Amino acid sequence: MHITVIDAQGGKIGKTIIEQIRKSGIDCTITALGTNSLATSAMLKAGADNGATGENPVVIGCRKTDIIMGPIGIMVADSMLGEITPKMAEAVGQSDARKILVPVNRCFEVAGVKQMSLTQYIEEAVRLINSPSV
Repeated sequence: MHITVIDAQGGKIGKTIIEQIRKSGIDCTITALGTNSLATSAMLKAGADNGATGENPVVIGCRKTDIIMGPIGIMVADSMLGEITPKMAEAVGQSDARKILVPVNRCFEVAGVKQMSLTQYIEEAVRLINSPSV
């Protein structure tokens, strides 16, 4: 199984996702794709197998993966303080990969999502990896 984790800004959410995947023992290859080098570096330090930075790696990486994970903003152009470009959001949205997104209520409110801590959202996201998709 190949999992691509996409994050922006400081990479905290992506870093935590990768740490939780590694802690869970899921057998997979993880690629970290950051919108900037700080995010990519944080995810690599957390245990990603490889990583790259910028728009083109995100576009290409979304074509060649089984699961895409990250904050919900990776699907919205100009989100995450403008770090998600329209091409990035389009690549995530058009990918055939299963998408497991972490709701972050700073930018978006998702109806029906119960209030939990960021850590709890990420733990739930990691649990979804081995569950059948809807």
